[in-house]
Amino acid sequence: QVQFVESGGGLVQSGGSLTLSCTTSLPGFQSFAMGWYRQAPGQEREMVAIIKNDDSTNYTHSAKGRFTIFRDNAKKTVTLQMTSLKTEDTGRYYCHYYPPGTFWGQGTQVTVTS
Repeated sequence: QVQFVESGGGLVQSGGSLTLSCTTSLPGFQSFAMGWYRQAPGQEREMVAIIKNDDSTNYTHSAKGRFTIFRDNAKKTVTLQMTSLKTEDTGRYYCHYYPPGTFWGQGTQVTVTS
């Protein structure tokens, strides 16, 4: 079973920054589009940013200009740099390939306070 291990979350004040990291055992990682997803309390999980196998990226409107996703195919890692954080960025963050499958990792909690 493919594993995704997320880390780097924490408690930060509005306007602060965090860098999330994901390591995966996904075979053929370099061929997959990878994404970061967020699940806020009481809400469904949603895509925040994706990076395709050609390194092209897409972001939600709220993430654009503040978040940067990048990947390291040799290390099978995906990183999400988050700046100018807002309280609405609060949630549990997960990485997965895109479009996502069924089994998810534990995620990493990001809490942004005002």
